[in-house]
Amino acid sequence: MSRIDDIFSALRADRRKALMPFLCGGHPAPDLLPGLLAALQRGGASIVEIGFPFSDPIADGPIIAAAMNQVLSRGGTPTELFDEIARARPSTSVGLVAMLSVSIIWRVGLPEVLERAARAGIDGFIVPDLPVEESGPILGPMRDAGFSTSLLIAPATPPQRAERIARASSGFVYLLARAGITGESGPAPDIAGRVRMIRGMTDLPIACGFGISTAEHVRAVVRHADAAIVGSALVRRLADTAEASGDPLSVAETFTTGLAAGLAVSG
Repeated sequence: MSRIDDIFSALRADRRKALMPFLCGGHPAPDLLPGLLAALQRGGASIVEIGFPFSDPIADGPIIAAAMNQVLSRGGTPTELFDEIARARPSTSVGLVAMLSVSIIWRVGLPEVLERAARAGIDGFIVPDLPVEESGPILGPMRDAGFSTSLLIAPATPPQRAERIARASSGFVYLLARAGITGESGPAPDIAGRVRMIRGMTDLPIACGFGISTAEHVRAVVRHADAAIVGSALVRRLADTAEASGDPLSVAETFTTGLAAGLAVSG
């Protein structure tokens, strides 16, 4: 079992749910990742997604896209990020899941990606732009190497295709709370029906993201899903804090602690 499997198994045994913040690797500045991961863990995160900056993100909204462009503009590379994750790994026990485009995998080379990820202490991958029909040659070697593998199920994904995506995934299934791109939104997402459908297809935990930005959103999501993913809201706060010469580590911990309050009533 991977660390991701162990984390969800422990949470299920305790009847608890997971908070999964998203960080853009290398943002808001290089070498902050060890401190940020420790801060998120103190705040109540169980698993952290680390986005590998990509020049043409598929589903990321303006906040995350701007963060990625900032990293790329200063010359950030996948190699640099793998190295930073390796330096951060000893300081945290949270699960680490790399979100990276299939274009990066092909450019770096799958064997090299798997080797670097293993050395860095990464536990799993999310490949948001990988069609399930083409996923076998990539997800198969990832699973064989001990990583969790997740593809995305959108609100409009037909049931037959959703089941195929769920069966191709391991560790957890990633459910989009709403259509469109990432970003903060007002009302809590209504995911009950989609989660119920996916529960009939797989025993894997279901993690839900897109538009989740408050403790109330987290509370609404984990009434049905096993984990709430928060991205743009955190990335925006880190960017604003860095621009104001504030302390991003303190902001990360405080914001995560507030989000984790939404887990308390999950049962």
